[in-house]
Amino acid sequence: MNAILEQDGNRLIRRFQHETLWVEPWGANSLRVRGSRNDDVSQDHDWALIAPEPTGSASTATPTAPEISIDGDTARIVNGRITAEINRFGWITYRRTGGDVLTEEFWQVKDGGDETSAIELPGRGYTPVLGGDWKLTLRHKAYDDERIYGLGQRQIHELDLKGCVLELAQRNSQANVPFALSSRGYGMLWNNPAVGRVSFAKNLTEWQAERTDQLDYWITAGDTPAQIDEAYADATGHAPMMPDWATGFWQCKLRYKTQDELLRVARGYKERGVPISVIVIDFFHWPQQGEWRFDPKYWPDPEGMVRELDEMGIKLMVSIWPTVDVNSENWDEMDAKGYLVRTDRGTPTLMNFMGNESYFDAFNPGAREFVWSKAREHYYDKGIRLFWLDEAEPDLSPHYDFDIVRYDAGPALQVSNYYPVEYARTFYEGQREAGQQEGDICNLVRSAWAGSQRYGALLWSGDVHSTFESFRRQVVAGLNAGLSGIPWWTTDIGGFTGGTVADPKFHELLVRWFQFGVFCPVTRLHGFRNPIEFEVTDAWRMFNEPFCSGADNEIWSYGEDVYEILRSCIELRERLRPYVAEQMQRAHEKGTPVIRPLFYDFPDQSDLWGVEDEYMFGPDILVAPILHEGLRHREVTLPAGEDWAFVGTNGETVDYAGSTVDPTGSLTVEVPAPLETIPVFVRKGSTVLEALRNHQ
Repeated sequence: MNAILEQDGNRLIRRFQHETLWVEPWGANSLRVRGSRNDDVSQDHDWALIAPEPTGSASTATPTAPEISIDGDTARIVNGRITAEINRFGWITYRRTGGDVLTEEFWQVKDGGDETSAIELPGRGYTPVLGGDWKLTLRHKAYDDERIYGLGQRQIHELDLKGCVLELAQRNSQANVPFALSSRGYGMLWNNPAVGRVSFAKNLTEWQAERTDQLDYWITAGDTPAQIDEAYADATGHAPMMPDWATGFWQCKLRYKTQDELLRVARGYKERGVPISVIVIDFFHWPQQGEWRFDPKYWPDPEGMVRELDEMGIKLMVSIWPTVDVNSENWDEMDAKGYLVRTDRGTPTLMNFMGNESYFDAFNPGAREFVWSKAREHYYDKGIRLFWLDEAEPDLSPHYDFDIVRYDAGPALQVSNYYPVEYARTFYEGQREAGQQEGDICNLVRSAWAGSQRYGALLWSGDVHSTFESFRRQVVAGLNAGLSGIPWWTTDIGGFTGGTVADPKFHELLVRWFQFGVFCPVTRLHGFRNPIEFEVTDAWRMFNEPFCSGADNEIWSYGEDVYEILRSCIELRERLRPYVAEQMQRAHEKGTPVIRPLFYDFPDQSDLWGVEDEYMFGPDILVAPILHEGLRHREVTLPAGEDWAFVGTNGETVDYAGSTVDPTGSLTVEVPAPLETIPVFVRKGSTVLEALRNHQ
């Protein structure tokens, strides 16, 4: 083949025809692979990846210099547990060092040994597009025994993504984090923010980027899912330590229209003695989109509001939208300075939500500084330290026309998946520069990409519907988000749209969702409840009056019976907070998901890799949420080799001796689940058992 193979320091380089390929260590047991058909590989962007520590971290083995060997037109690079072999055709095989194949590129070429084919389909495909970029395809072999998890947050039922075709793009309720964790013992980050797709088909795995300048991915080997996720956290950054106050109960609705209304709700919780940590002011508390400030007509004394909430021990969060309306006081300046996202054709606006808006360009350093300066002046300097970064995709309504949008960093087709990282960075870096401590920052975001976690981003699952069908999807979404390196995750308890306050069916859904929320990283009640209030006037259309709001969404809004159950849930969450803090410490230090599938803690029990409706909440609590209407009992799979205590109605416990069953097989039990109870099991001997006992 006459390929040129050479070693440059720790890097293995292959040059053939017009492709340059780099393979190099990037953290312990991990490799970064870059390829280009341009003049050379670019080092302009690391995207999600951060430079590895020279001596590793506490969560990984100390890396050593790689072993690189070149033999004619083949080569090998070894870095700890992972080995990459390049054959004479140029395709890469990844092995567990000294062991089996983890994964390998899928090539169909003439004279390719067992892979000989007249089709001649390369494993790395570059198709030129106008402007000098490429449509990129990477093909890997498929394996019948493989299960694949992660890929961020998706509104689908499948926890195991094998057989799925997934869009690599950000949308409302779809947070694209292109990290795949494989049951074969490897994890792979598609380190490319381009719009594209990935197919985990039966015949091959195929990653595609619609427009990019080069190939870039990271791959690691681990004996357990925990080792893989810990290496991934080292490579992309660790979440800060979550503030203690953030582990309590959050109250929110769409929307509190006035300062007086919000304070009445906060006082209502304190008067009833119900613990509450955070209360949230939702959107359109501002005069106009793109004016990051309170409308003084409805919010006349922000400092006084913050002061009173502080005295009650309640933190205040405010909604931030990245949208800028053409009628905003900031439009002309931002437009003139190039601070707005551009369109290559058509109108200069990208959204039509009660106006004509564009978005601030979070890729532009000047735009980031401008937006933070406004938020600091009108919120931060008035005592507000929590920000809800909504519309973080951004939400290019109505059609997500990526092909006409351009950012400071390049065309949307090439870079748009990275927008939520830069959006979160805007506020995180602003808060840090203003003096806020790292462990006191927690900003709610509606989208994320690889690396978002290092900017204090709490992902929530977007504007999902108030149905059991939607509820089931959120459990899967939260588990895969955690496996994708986003340990801070939450959801709108009860769903966002469709719940009617007086409907008994919705009451059941709300209770079941709230019970699940207790055993999530953050417990947050939110929703756009029916009946909706509208004020359709000319003034409303110009946003000089509150335009709409949902019905009441406080825990006492749904009748006494529901109130007692939800109050009990909040009190249970309060008792669990020391345990939650321990899990947040692990997430910060090691990248451990707070909620994770059973196989994460019990990887050697093969049958647990298929369990999709239970999860571990930290290492000691197994949660089996009730995900179907009318269900009052359910079967639960218990991992083998452990003794479990079931915490039932009225707090009684039932012991299950897991250690007496086949240690290679799980135990299935059926347990009662009356409306006031969520099935929860605790490892015997765990100190958290007392927090659950006598509290169901």
